Formats: sequence, structure tokens, C-alpha cells
Amino acid sequence: MHKVLLIDDSDFMRNRLQEILQSMGKTVVAHAKNGKEGIKSFKEHKPDLVFLDINMPELSGRDALIQIMNMDPEAKVVMCSTIGSEDIVAECIQEGAIHYLLKPFIKDNVIKTIKELEENL
Repeated sequence: MHKVLLIDDSDFMRNRLQEILQSMGKTVVAHAKNGKEGIKSFKEHKPDLVFLDINMPELSGRDALIQIMNMDPEAKVVMCSTIGSEDIVAECIQEGAIHYLLKPFIKDNVIKTIKELEENL
């Protein structure tokens, strides 16, 4: 799981997550600011792992997840959300997401999640 796509409407969140991932030797192949851009980037880059924000303009993370899973049922997608989105996160897990992370991103939590995913996939 080395090629990573970041889909989040917050430049700060994408950059923070990229810093953490790069410190782990992961390559961020693309950033996307909304679900539509994210789907286009997913098709273009075929990443090993996607971090996908739930609340975004133009196309929600949940709707983007559904489209990504329809394109590639084996896609590895981690949903990212703030506290208070637990119901939507649960729906996303049912739709095929493999994990979730709470924002703001804490380095130790991101590292732990990546290690768990690498051990279990």
C-alpha cells in the first residue's frame, strides 16, 4: 500500500495527512478537493489506498465511495470525518470502506491505522 490518493476539501487536512504518510514512506499520487475530482483521480492513478473525506462540495464522500466501489470492488478506502458523523461512517463501512479516521489527523492514529491495514490486507 504505497500509492495513496487524498480526497478532502481542506488543503490543510490533505497536507497534514500527506506529511504523515510521507514520513512512513508512502507516496501520495494525487490530491482532490471534492468527490468529482476524487473519482477522476482514482481512475487516473489507480491508488492502493484512498483517504476520503465525508463532507465535501459537489459530490459527498459517501457518494464518491459508492462510485469508486462500483469501479473497483477491491478498492481500499478509509473514510475521514469529524466527530458527529458516526451514522454516515457506519453507512460507508457497509458500502465498502475498510476503515475510518477522525479529524483532525493525529500522527499516531494514522500510523496505527496504516499498520493495521497492512497486517490485515
